[in-house]
Amino acid sequence: MAGWNYGDVLEAVARAHPSRTALIHGGRRMDWAEFDQRAARLAAVLEAGGLRPGDVVAEYMRNGTAYLETFFAASKAALAPMNTNYRYVEDELEQIWTDADVKAVVYDAEFRDRVAAVRERLPGVRVWLETGAPYEEALAAQEPRPHGGGRPDSLVLIYTGGTTGRPKGVMWRQDDLLSMLNAQSTRAIPDRAAPEVVAEHLAGRREIRSLIASPLMHGAGLFYALSALSGAGTVVTVPGARFSAEALLDALAEERVQGLSIVGDAFARPLLDALDAEPRRWDLSALRVIFSSGAIWSGPVKEGLLRHIPKARLVDGLGSSEASSIGSTVSVPGDVAGTASFRVSERGAVLHDDGTLATPGDGRIGRLAVSGWLPVGYLNDPAKSAEVFVEAAGRRWSVPGDLAVLEADGRIKLLGRGSSCINTGGEKVFAEEVEEAVKTYPGIVDAAVLGVPDERLGAKVVAFVVTDGREADAGGLQAHVRARLAGYKVPRRIARVDSLDRLANGKLDHRLLARRAERLWGTARA
Repeated sequence: MAGWNYGDVLEAVARAHPSRTALIHGGRRMDWAEFDQRAARLAAVLEAGGLRPGDVVAEYMRNGTAYLETFFAASKAALAPMNTNYRYVEDELEQIWTDADVKAVVYDAEFRDRVAAVRERLPGVRVWLETGAPYEEALAAQEPRPHGGGRPDSLVLIYTGGTTGRPKGVMWRQDDLLSMLNAQSTRAIPDRAAPEVVAEHLAGRREIRSLIASPLMHGAGLFYALSALSGAGTVVTVPGARFSAEALLDALAEERVQGLSIVGDAFARPLLDALDAEPRRWDLSALRVIFSSGAIWSGPVKEGLLRHIPKARLVDGLGSSEASSIGSTVSVPGDVAGTASFRVSERGAVLHDDGTLATPGDGRIGRLAVSGWLPVGYLNDPAKSAEVFVEAAGRRWSVPGDLAVLEADGRIKLLGRGSSCINTGGEKVFAEEVEEAVKTYPGIVDAAVLGVPDERLGAKVVAFVVTDGREADAGGLQAHVRARLAGYKVPRRIARVDSLDRLANGKLDHRLLARRAERLWGTARA
């Protein structure tokens, strides 16, 4: 087969397991036959609205069944599903929907006012579909679209970034994305196989339930969900506008979930706190793997979770929307991987500025890179595409900007983004490295490190910390960090805050932190 796509593959799953549960969202359960039919009806709604192959469908929703129905529907009709950060406000929505030339927007009812405010600015959008009653009425009014019609060259758009600049649309061909995720799966299906071969292969496969706690609007959550669905699994999502560790643990126990997707300590630490507080409340004996990507997952938190879930493997993935699967670590009881240290994948490497690949133990700082299945580039941004997607050592690489060193044992030591590098007195300080040292101090539950201007040093290192209620002992914390890192990396100023107000994907909002630092210590360099 020349290529494959999610429309055909998910239709094959539905043929193989029509009565198996596909989606669970709170009390809502949907089997594969219903999932397939509803997506086919939605595809018909979009086509009836004037959309044609290649047109973009924006998904402006929280986690739930409609999000995955919309992705499936777009794939059936050779449309391009596109994520939309549900924290965006009117100007940001207008910017990315104009950039992508969006033709349809499927949005949650809670965002009705924001959508109303931008509709007149976006005359090219042909279909506006609100979840709830309007969505259900639209589906009921259409006959299901016939099977087939998906194309391997159809795009999946992942808009990423925005904390240090305008969001950029990463363009993945469905064929490449499917093959890349399938190659990583422990339950892979025959690569690029015809739909009938996929259905036959999956016919005897047992059900695996995966809970997606990370937002589907970000690459990590969406990719995990797509892997689960294409393997004939069940995807569980948790209702609610705010993350609740207790609600997530309830769902894990009630649904006997085997796989969980989170985003680093932002999710893992509240889970650990809840388990520490009530260790016998939840039966998590079915849980076999917790996967994290997109933010730091610290060693002490992994150790704590394994005390409660000793049968689980903790998989910490290193990648991004434009450079998935650079490396990973696996932690089990008695063998917990260190923080920000990863085993490089067959596709991953550290690339030096001179175009050569790092060798283990060379000690040189380079940029993380990955080859193999890659995005086409950034939508409408050839300059950025040429900067990130490069030719080196006889291959095409994605090099999004993370800095790292390839250690003697073959592991990657992640140092952070160049944008988070602080130059203090001529020395380079990587914020993530310092944040992890800070978070090992007793009572510190979260931390953010950045630089502020200094007349003598050019920039000085400062930190915001969140504690478990204890006062932040600046002197003790500085001594603790100094025992682990070089003196120039120790924060000169430390402020305790109630929250870092992380973004929905668990990452730091550097613009917000810069404004806080400016009020305290002068203009910040986030």
